[in-house]
Amino acid sequence: MTDRPSILVPLRVLEGESVPEGVPELLAHAHVVLLGYHVIPEQTAPGQARMQFEDRALERLDDYEAMFEGAGATVERRLVFTHDGQKTIDRMIAEHDCMAVLVPNATGPVEDVLVPVRGAIGVDRLARVVASVFGEMDADVTLYHVADEDTTDDDIQTLLGGMADRLAEFGMDPSRVETRIDRDQDPLDAIADIADSFDTVVMGETDPSLATFVFGMPADQIAERFLGPVFVVQREPAPEDEDE
Repeated sequence: MTDRPSILVPLRVLEGESVPEGVPELLAHAHVVLLGYHVIPEQTAPGQARMQFEDRALERLDDYEAMFEGAGATVERRLVFTHDGQKTIDRMIAEHDCMAVLVPNATGPVEDVLVPVRGAIGVDRLARVVASVFGEMDADVTLYHVADEDTTDDDIQTLLGGMADRLAEFGMDPSRVETRIDRDQDPLDAIADIADSFDTVVMGETDPSLATFVFGMPADQIAERFLGPVFVVQREPAPEDEDE
């Protein structure tokens, strides 16, 4: 079994956003980076907001941390008052080397996991997250690919077979891994439609270089159309990003 991956769970801690039902159990085998953040107006200094709201925010983070630890996760947490929520999330991903970010929608016991796979790029990180989070659960994993007209059956089998092999190398029981292929569909619509039959989705983020992990569409569009939790697996940092 691979080491626990770091999964970022961002919560707008002072805006009533809490840990949904089932999410602590979902991350029982992960290392949770719990980010409580609050977006403040441009004219407000972060230090001023911290003095005013820190105690209330920390009380809530105490409760959320206890929920994750009670389910079996390891936890580190950060509280940030920021003018730009997305920049803060991106910075936390880099600082804590998070392999994935969770869109933490509510869930019951996870039995079926959907993993859309576009191409060979990012397969290693995708497989590590899936095997680490779900390898010790009694859950089935479906590797899903929407093929275009130029893709041969052999190409698809090579792609999904390679992903299945990586899952097995990371400790996933091969008998719990299935594949599904669709053709001649809009990938975004296809994933959103099929996702309704699953408890959670694990997919790669869109790569701005166009070497996409998953169909070239923003993963958050899936999250908006799917009611369950969505793991967004992050790209491998480029060498220049690591230097910076």
